[in-house]
Formats: sequence, C-alpha cells, structure tokens
Amino acid sequence: MHFYHFYSVREAPHLNNTLLPVALCVLTLMPHSLLGKSSKEDNTGSSALLHRIKRGWVWNQFFVLEEYTGLEPLYIGKLHSDMDKGDGSIKYILTGEGAGTTFTIDDSTGDIHAIQRLDREVKAQYVLRAQARNRLTDRPLEPESEFIVKIQDINDNEPRFLDGPYQATVPEMSKIGTSVIQLTATDADDPTYGNSARVVYSILEGQPYFSVDAKTGMVRVSLADMDRETRENYTVVIQAKDMGGQLGGLAGTTTVNITLSDVNDNPPMFDQRLYQMSVPESVPVGSVVGRIWAKDRDTGVNAEMKYSIIDGDGRDTFDISTDPTNLFGIITVKKPLNFENKPSYTLKVEGANTHLDLAFHHRGPFKDVTIVHVSVEDVDEPPVFDLPAYYIELPEDTEIGTVMKTVSARDPDAANHTVRYSIERSSDPEKYFYIEITSGSLMTVRLLDREEVGWHNITVLAMEMNNPTQISSVSVAVKVLDVNDNPPSLTDYLEAYVCDNAKAGQLIQTVTAVDPDEPLGGQHFYYSLAPEAANNPNFTLRDNQDNTAWILTRRGGWSHQGQTVFYLPIIISDSEQPVQTSTSTLTIRLCSCDQGGNVMSCNAEAYSLPTSLSRGALIAILACIFVLLVMILLMLSLRSHHKKPYLCDEEENVHENIVRYDDEGGGEEDTEAFDIAAMWNPREAHPNLGKMRQDMLPEIESLSRYIPQACVMGGGGDGGVHGYVLAKLLEADMDPCAPPYDSLQTYAYEGEGSVAESLSSLQSGTSNTDHEYDYLNEWGPRFKKLAEMYGVLDTNSPPPW
Repeated sequence: MHFYHFYSVREAPHLNNTLLPVALCVLTLMPHSLLGKSSKEDNTGSSALLHRIKRGWVWNQFFVLEEYTGLEPLYIGKLHSDMDKGDGSIKYILTGEGAGTTFTIDDSTGDIHAIQRLDREVKAQYVLRAQARNRLTDRPLEPESEFIVKIQDINDNEPRFLDGPYQATVPEMSKIGTSVIQLTATDADDPTYGNSARVVYSILEGQPYFSVDAKTGMVRVSLADMDRETRENYTVVIQAKDMGGQLGGLAGTTTVNITLSDVNDNPPMFDQRLYQMSVPESVPVGSVVGRIWAKDRDTGVNAEMKYSIIDGDGRDTFDISTDPTNLFGIITVKKPLNFENKPSYTLKVEGANTHLDLAFHHRGPFKDVTIVHVSVEDVDEPPVFDLPAYYIELPEDTEIGTVMKTVSARDPDAANHTVRYSIERSSDPEKYFYIEITSGSLMTVRLLDREEVGWHNITVLAMEMNNPTQISSVSVAVKVLDVNDNPPSLTDYLEAYVCDNAKAGQLIQTVTAVDPDEPLGGQHFYYSLAPEAANNPNFTLRDNQDNTAWILTRRGGWSHQGQTVFYLPIIISDSEQPVQTSTSTLTIRLCSCDQGGNVMSCNAEAYSLPTSLSRGALIAILACIFVLLVMILLMLSLRSHHKKPYLCDEEENVHENIVRYDDEGGGEEDTEAFDIAAMWNPREAHPNLGKMRQDMLPEIESLSRYIPQACVMGGGGDGGVHGYVLAKLLEADMDPCAPPYDSLQTYAYEGEGSVAESLSSLQSGTSNTDHEYDYLNEWGPRFKKLAEMYGVLDTNSPPPW
C-alpha cells in the first residue's frame, strides 16, 4: 500500500520553498519503483492473498497545518494499494485516533480528509491504521499498516504571564540595576519550530524608574535615590512578544506593583523645642506627667525611639520611658513631689533612633534634643507622720493608763494647720488602747494578756482641724511581751492505773506539764508530791529534770478487797520569776492485768478495757448478748400473748358505763353519764349505778347488772364494801373479755372509814386554799410512795450514798 501526501500553495503558503520540491520528488520516484513487477506475479490469483506482497515504497507520515479555517474538508493525503485496478472492488478502511470523527477516508479512492479543526496545542499528532479489503468478501487484501499524522505549528498563541499581576518590593534609595522581580511569560506554540515561541520583553509603563531585560524578563531599578517618603508605590507594565519581537508577532502584558520599603535615612526631630507640663504635688510615685514625641519620617522599626533625660535639675525626681509603640516618651514621677520645697523642674531630654543603618550614617545624627519644664501645683495635703510605721514592745503586766508611745504628725502645707489624732476602731475592736487627741500619746485602757492576744495592730489617724477630709493613717504594731503569770499544769489525761500484780518501784505513769507562758530560756518544770501525800505508802514521784516525772509504786500486794481508787496530788512549779505553782490530782485505779501488764478488767469505774482481748472471748461475749436479747423478746411475746384474750369486742365496764361520744364534750352535761352523788356520800348512793346520758346512748352498758344488787346494797358498813370489791375482782379474774386498759370506775362506797378518809379530788374545787401534803408522812409506809410523788420527804432519813 502506498501513501501519498500533497502540499498545495493554498494549504501552506509558508512552506513553498521547502516542502514543495520534496513532494514533487516523491511523486516522480513512486511510479518507477512500484510498477516494475513481473506479470507472473500479477497472475497469482487468489494465492497472492496467502503470501506477503512486497510493497514498492512506504511513506508512513503525513503533515498537516493546524487551525485550518476553510469551508471544505482539509485534504491530508491518499492511500493506494498495488492491487487496486480502479474497478472499485477494493475498499479502504481507516482506524485509530480520530478515525471517523476527526479524519475520514474515501473507501473507493483512499483520499484522507480532516473534517474538524486541528490544534497542535491540544494534540500534536494522531496514530492511524489503514487496510485494503475486498469490497464483496470484506477479506483483507493486505496486512494493516500504521501511519502518523503530525500537526504542524503556526503562531496562534500569544505569550502569557501566568502569575500576574505581580507584587514586588525594593528598598528605597536603591542603586541603579538593583533587581526587583523576575518575570517569565509562557508561549504555548512549538519552541522547536520557527520563532513562534521566541519571547522578547519590553516595558510599556514605569519609565524612567524601572527597566526590564529583553531576554530574561528581570525588572531592575533604573533611577537612583528613589525616596519612599516622596513616593512609595509604582505601577510598571511589562510586555512579552513572540516571533522575536518582529512585526506580526503576538504579545501579552502584565502589571507589576512595586513598593519602596523603608530604610532609616531620616533623623528624628522634636515638634517642639520647649514643652510645658504641670503636675499636682499629691500624685503618687509612678504617675504620668506627660509625653513627648520626636517625629521620624521613617516607619516601622526605623522610626522606633529611645528617650533619656541627659540633664536638668529634675533628673533624680522624674523618669522617662518609651510607650508600647516605641514612638512616644512618657515622663513619670520618680520621687514624691513637694510644692513647698521645689515648685518647678527643668529636664533636657534626648530622643534617638534604636535601629541605625550604616549605609545612611552620613545622613545623621539620628537623634534630637528638647527641653521639658515641669511645674508642681500646690494642693492641700493630709498630715504626714514622722515615721512610716511604729513598733512598740509592751509587757503584758503593764498597768492601765501607761503611756507606751507618742506619735507625731504635721501638716506639710504652708498653713501648717493643727492636727488631731484618733484610733481607727476597726483596728482595735476590744478597745485596749486610747490616744490623746492633741498630743498623740498612746496609752493602755485594759489589761493585756499575751496568752490571749500576742500582737495588736492598730491604725492611728491624723486629721487637719480646718479640713476634716484631709486624713492620713499610720500603722502601730504592739508586741505584748511575756510575763510569768500562768502556773504550769499536767497535760494529757489525769488518770492512770496500777496492776494488781505490780511490785514496788514499778513505773505506772510518766507525767508532763504545759505552761502557756513562753520564757526566753525555755520551759523548765519541777515536780513533787503535795505535803499531805508525800509520805503515802502507795506511790512516790521522781522528777527526771527534763520536764517529766515518773509515778512509781512503793509497795506490792495490791488487792481489790481494799481501796481501788487512789488520788495523788502533784505540785508543778516553773523556773521563772515570779515562780508559779499549781496542784493537779492524778487519779490511779487498781486493775487486773495479765503477765504482760495488759489491763484485763477494772472495777465498775475501770480506767480502760484490756487491749489483748482474744477473738474467742469477743465471740463468746457477743453470743451471750444475743441469747439474752432472744430471751427478752420471747418473754415479751409470751406476755403479750397471755393478755390478748382480754381484748374482746364485748367490752363492758365493771362498775360504770363506757360510752363513746361523736360530738365534743358537753361540760357539765357529761356528769349525767354516772351518778356522782354516790361518791359524795356513800349513804345516799342510788341503787341504779348505770344511769345513762339523756342525749346519747352508750355503746356498752354497765356490767353491774349481772351482779345481784343485794351484793351492792347488802350492809352499810365496811363489810359491804369489802364484799363488793371482792365480787368485782373475782368477776374480772374469771371473765376473759375484761378490758385490760384503764377505765373510769366509781365505787358506791369510798374510804370513809380509813385513816386518810376520802382521797377524791371531785370536791377539791370548793376550797381556795393550797393543799399541804406533809401529813402523808404520818400515814405510814403504805403512803410513802405517794408522799414522794407530792415532793414530801422526811428530812431525818439517811443520805442515799
């Protein structure tokens, strides 16, 4: 198969002098090399399809220009097979990249055309495959051949600055030729073909300050000593043109915004040669007086300043520092001011740059000087004490009214007004001290006690007489010194125990003492037994001379049958003057101990429990307690069970009515429920003891109806009463439904024949005199309990202990 490609003048006008002669030479050589075949080889028939056919010549590349804009499809070339006789029996097939969409082939003639616009920058070449087939049988006549269609470049893309617009910075006062920024333009055309991608740079705007290198695109400074303070920002327009800048080349532009950065090329300068300031004399140290500013045309760190006072009579009274922005100088008070002593000050202040550039040192000096005049204003000041604070030491036995210190304050103003003194009450709430209002003398008005309050911090106030608002204060610290005024006493517990198996000379207790006083040389105590106990046969005391003492036994053979509690008085004295002495009593109990000296048991007032009680003993004790609780609960249960039958529904009063009222008590009408006359006079007792209320019936009628009236009325003496009571008692004992709770019962006969006569209180309201119950002691032992209830005791009875 042969590939033919033709270039016409219309298709590629710029290739007339180069490719056209080559194309003509190809057309001239092809027929001679392809037609020199034998007729035998032509008559092989169908066997030729089974053998590789020798091609005369193959040219497997086509070239076509991009961006064709014609109305007709662009002719690419022609495919031709040696077996094509021109009778239309051969069909040409085109496959590969863009086949059918970008490229088409005439299946009869083999002509190839481009039906879409080609762009080399999108795709530079296409790989296609061609084959000749029998039109009728669709069998391949030759193997498939591959060829390439290459797209030739034309200058259809201008240079582009991909990162524009650009921002650049260059220091001011830069020299000519200083590099500013490197620019690069990109051309999408083929850099290997012609001058389409050859870019040349030029400056369109920004002269005479800047220039650009035509080949490299480097922007440089072209004007010396450009001053930022005069002009800071510049706009430069750079052009990039292809075709080497020739006429007809395409061009692209970009903008470069160039900013001049600051350098320290300007010295600072104060805007005033003399500053006038004033400040009240009462301002505290550290107060701001004013601020000054040495202006600098530079910015940033190049404008930062440092200020200092280099001369003047106020160098020691005032100070100057830089504010947080490092631009202004802040003048502050260094020492207290006093208008009466000095009413004005003069300061010579210098301001200098902190960051110097040696390249511009010749433009200096980078500092300036100004004068500051400060006037002190007079104000009415509060009194001033002669000391900032007072410290006083005072013994705790100081007498009331003792002058301990005299404070002094004066008016610092020229008027020198009179000062009055007082104590701030919140600092002395207990009022231990007093100050004389005119002299300032401090004195005590209460006794001091170091053990109660060791320090007193009071505040003394001084006030001007003519202006009470002018008040000052001072702190007075009073330390109360110790005096030996407290006796020592035993510490810890005042009880001990001695084992019944203790021997003579055995240590039973170590005692120590404590004293709230704090002598300078430290505490030292002396121990001894009280004179009345010095010769006791049981215990002795040994002073160890180290502020402790031992309690020792003097004998053995202790017995619980004799004395079990011993009281041992101990005298403790200190070593300071005046010597203080106290007596403490140590209680010693006799206890049973094991062989190791551990307490097992003491008497009813035992000092402590044994510490070595075994686990088995504890379990046994707990078991006994548990059994005892069970027995108590069982007895209570049996007792309640035994009384339960008496709580029956058929409850009737043995002697009188038991009634229930659904309304509130009726006062005097309630007495109608029973015949109260029987209690007033037994001889007038009515036989019918069950008189009912007129307004309500009781729920349970009287039980007395079951008792023969003869039992009640028979006899008028003591025998009748005795019989009546026995009958009722027998009835209650035999009746399982008798109520066990309290009930109101009246008896027909009350103890008229007894020694005490009637004890009823029903008629007690008739007497307005107070009752005396001393006679209860005369009634014998049966009324002893009643006498105790009414608070009557026999003074001749022995004490309970």
